[in-house]
Amino acid sequence: MTAFLLRSIVAVLSLMLLAMPAMAIRETDSYDGNIFALYAGNGSLVPPAVSLADSQLAGRTSVIVYYLDDSRTSKAFSPAVSELQRLWGNSVDLLPLTTDALQGKETSDRTDPAHYWHGIVPQVVVISGDGRLLLDEEGQVPLEQINAAISEATGLPAPQGESKSFSFNELNTEVISR
Repeated sequence: MTAFLLRSIVAVLSLMLLAMPAMAIRETDSYDGNIFALYAGNGSLVPPAVSLADSQLAGRTSVIVYYLDDSRTSKAFSPAVSELQRLWGNSVDLLPLTTDALQGKETSDRTDPAHYWHGIVPQVVVISGDGRLLLDEEGQVPLEQINAAISEATGLPAPQGESKSFSFNELNTEVISR
């Protein structure tokens, strides 16, 4: 009888746990999972397809976005990063990098992302294919400012007008191939 009672209690508790809603809150510094999948509808952004060293070796424009999954400002900025991929995906190397591995790391190697990180998230860095630093800004950097730096680096015209904005948890079904 006690085995039956114990199994029944475990079954009821399991059902209760399964019925609880998932809590992901953009306005907190809580860890909710991959912010690009949750808040930008684009989990394909991480991990980056190439390293900064490989991007620079290939002479491509590198756009580094430093973030943390448990940062409210990074969560709020994640749709802008997804928009950068939509606008520039085949023309630049977009490198969203979590800063966990960079904590306390100092280097003078310009092909190491730790060289550019200030300790603040989000931070956006645009480096031209010839190694020129064209943008290094912290916080909610306006897309127009990032687009202008990318345009200068690539020689391609910056998008005109308003950028398309994705709403919270909207699924991004656009496929970008290299």
